Amino acid sequence: MSATALALILVAALAHATWNLFSKQASVAGASSFVWLMSLTATVLYAPVVALSVLVSPPRLTPLAWLFMIGTGLLQVGYFLFLQAGYRLGDLSLVYPLGRGTGALLAALAGITLLGERPGAAGITGIGLVVLGVLVLGAPGRAAGPASPASGSPASGSPASRAITFALVTGMFIASYTLWDKYAVSTLRVPPLLQGYASLPVMALLLAPSALRQRGRTTRVWRRYRRQVTGAAVLSTLAYVLVLIAMSFTAVSAVAPAREVSVLVGVILGRRLLGEGSLARRLTAAAAIAAGIICIAVG
Repeated sequence: MSATALALILVAALAHATWNLFSKQASVAGASSFVWLMSLTATVLYAPVVALSVLVSPPRLTPLAWLFMIGTGLLQVGYFLFLQAGYRLGDLSLVYPLGRGTGALLAALAGITLLGERPGAAGITGIGLVVLGVLVLGAPGRAAGPASPASGSPASGSPASRAITFALVTGMFIASYTLWDKYAVSTLRVPPLLQGYASLPVMALLLAPSALRQRGRTTRVWRRYRRQVTGAAVLSTLAYVLVLIAMSFTAVSAVAPAREVSVLVGVILGRRLLGEGSLARRLTAAAAIAAGIICIAVG
């Protein structure tokens, strides 16, 4: 992996973990309302940037490219809704690593098996270390002291077990849109900014009926979590556009696991700002992730 791709991914990881903190903080307010407000806000904020980009360098979009731009919006709707559902029931440092780890594993394996990518021995070792570290981070530990309803061992039917289920489904959506968008930017040559932006108006349109039908709740979400909505709108789009730029010239089997350095930031934020525990286990897993990132960069 080139230094440029690695730098893009690391900046994206910081932005990604931060907007997930905002998403967790607002998770009790209502998933569809939050995601609609976020996508609508991002659509408006990034519209001038996209318009300027199109004017300066008009893209040549085939009908298939348009299909992929619309399709990413459908996949992103599922991703955001399941992510919010997981955050409503589980800790940031549980749901976030599990979702990211599952997505990284599935995307990397698909990149190797479906796209014919062939990472070297160091790259494969790095993928394994990153995924192992992320899964250890997300594994529920023994409860120590007072626990939140979403912490502790995931007994059948408990909030934690349902949060894990939502996180795993979220990971499936992550892998799906990663591969989908990789094909769009590298094979169909859709500009990364345009592909990253395309999902926003699609999500806003799809979720508008639900958000407007529950107008009272949507208004409350905006009044109470306006800063989280705006922060997530800016950072989620920025993070993914940076990743798409990296994927336009880097193998997805390398980019997908390398993105997971964001879980380090997520665990720290969960610990320091939300009071989540299991620090020793999660720091050990973080060391594995750091080693994996170095292997991927070298390989």
